[in-house]
Amino acid sequence: MLAQPDDGVLLDAYSSAVIAAVESVGPAVVKIEAAQGGGSGVLFTPDGLILTNSHVVEKSARVTVVMTDGRSMQADLIGQDADTDLAVIRVDGSALPFATLGDSREVRVGQIAIAIGNPYGFHHSVTAGVVSALGRSLRSRSGRLMDDIIQTDAALNPGNSGGPLVTTRGQVIGVNTATILPAQGLCFAIASNTARFVAARLIRDGRIRRSYIGLAGQTVPIPRAVARVNQLAVTSGVFVVSIEPRSPAAVAGLRDGDVVIAFAGVPVTGIDDLHRLLTDERIGESTTVTILRAARRRQLTLVPRESQ
Repeated sequence: MLAQPDDGVLLDAYSSAVIAAVESVGPAVVKIEAAQGGGSGVLFTPDGLILTNSHVVEKSARVTVVMTDGRSMQADLIGQDADTDLAVIRVDGSALPFATLGDSREVRVGQIAIAIGNPYGFHHSVTAGVVSALGRSLRSRSGRLMDDIIQTDAALNPGNSGGPLVTTRGQVIGVNTATILPAQGLCFAIASNTARFVAARLIRDGRIRRSYIGLAGQTVPIPRAVARVNQLAVTSGVFVVSIEPRSPAAVAGLRDGDVVIAFAGVPVTGIDDLHRLLTDERIGESTTVTILRAARRRQLTLVPRESQ
């Protein structure tokens, strides 16, 4: 019979793993002071680029970063995107401590997750738990749905926003963004692969470019009889409430009361599906929109513009 490992040995191994991760990533975690209150961020380059949440720095003319050694520095806003709740700011410096963004596709439910941040202003606090679920969706403060969200039970509180979610190997797998109150242990982080993509675009363009078609809509069910007659694969679509004058949708001939069921050949079951398809690649490209009008399927062609 194999000997069972001693509980003390296992707990010591767990503690050592958490300690090693905190010692590796901790120096790169900063406190952010802005108009909206306090928050956290993580340096991800040695020359001072910092990832944080958009809601931490929005509407702030002045952003101050406090390092773990107590140094206080002014930061410049490189760019922010409310739809993914991410922002990049920068402080002057070189050879600064920085963390490595890991591959969030390798994250597994049940693995240890460590959050480092500044909850309620308590500088450099550490909590640990596990990855509770992957691929969650969460509504951003702008109203747009954020996909590929990591759920964790590592305790987060106001002030943790923008700080890193870290593996025991010291890899950043997420940017902590939200909790659900008064629930316990329902905390969420934006996956590192999303953060890497958004950060690269913010550094390049200062913003995330998305396409715009100029319609307001809401998700509605499609009656079974209508779906059957038109041989539809979807049971819901986007009911067009209004069309902006001279918008791409207006030029294409969309009307109030139309129901959008596909965009660029991809089925659309609701407004969130349509949002996901309005990417920068669609800007200026002729795109087919499939609609129901008077319960009959029709196709129109529109050319999305860049959203402002």
